[in-house]
Amino acid sequence: MEVIVSAALTVVGLVMLCFGGNWLVSGGASIARKFRISNLVIGMTIVAYGTSTPELAASIAAAGEHSAIILGNIVGSNIANVGMVIGIAAIIVPLAVQKSVLRKEIPIMLGVSLLLVAISVDGELTQYDGILLLVGLGVFAVYTFKDAMKHREKKSKEEPVPEKSNFYLKSIGLIGLGIGFLYVGAFLTVDNAVVLAQEFGLSEKIIGLTVIAIGTSLPELITSIMAIRKGHTDIGIGNIIGSNIYNILMIMGVGAALGGVMISADVYVDYVIMILFSLSILIAIKTGVIGRAMGVCLAIGYVVYLAVTFFR
Repeated sequence: MEVIVSAALTVVGLVMLCFGGNWLVSGGASIARKFRISNLVIGMTIVAYGTSTPELAASIAAAGEHSAIILGNIVGSNIANVGMVIGIAAIIVPLAVQKSVLRKEIPIMLGVSLLLVAISVDGELTQYDGILLLVGLGVFAVYTFKDAMKHREKKSKEEPVPEKSNFYLKSIGLIGLGIGFLYVGAFLTVDNAVVLAQEFGLSEKIIGLTVIAIGTSLPELITSIMAIRKGHTDIGIGNIIGSNIYNILMIMGVGAALGGVMISADVYVDYVIMILFSLSILIAIKTGVIGRAMGVCLAIGYVVYLAVTFFR
């Protein structure tokens, strides 16, 4: 009976994470658009922050005693963002990508991933490592802010977005509602996923890599598909790149700063897979398009990864 209740509460938590993340994104993106910020920058900032909030909430809930979930959640989410989200999105419609993404943002994502590997070699992410990652987050925030201002200057002569009388009230309300759902959903998901892990003899890291990682990546999946279907490919791609960067710098940074994160030897396999998935995007967008064939390969690769993770 306890297993059934825990499974049901885990599903409820994941659903709350999904709804909360999307409401947060809707409110934040509306405000960002009003100030004439480009789609790519919106995707890498407001939308990426918003869809990364479930991972942050889940990691804060797991900090300390369940730090293995934090590690599995971050690495698993980054793999899911590429394999599941970009894979499925590209199957729906080929994704056109700006050349600037190839030159700047994706190399930053790869560099941040390599930084995580480098600070893991001693077997632990200490509080000092967490602070280092948060400093990196500050540097990246300055970079994206300057980029946003540059794009805004280019659009300075455009007409402002029409303002409705309840524009700010609705946007702020969505943001507040989203944060509330994320907070409750994160604790429901983590606490009950731990119970399930113990009941079925699975490690917390595997639960983090699979159930929680997929659940907290649902906002990225839904948001990216909605953006791409509306013709805003830059928001969808920017969302994934930004989310993967924030997952490491912000979420791993906060998790490590709160109480440290132990690194198991087998996580390096997941590190390699995370980097290989990221490299696959770099190779694919040299043509400026992530096609359906590449999407199928990414999705199949992710399914294989999940199967191997459960049985290794």
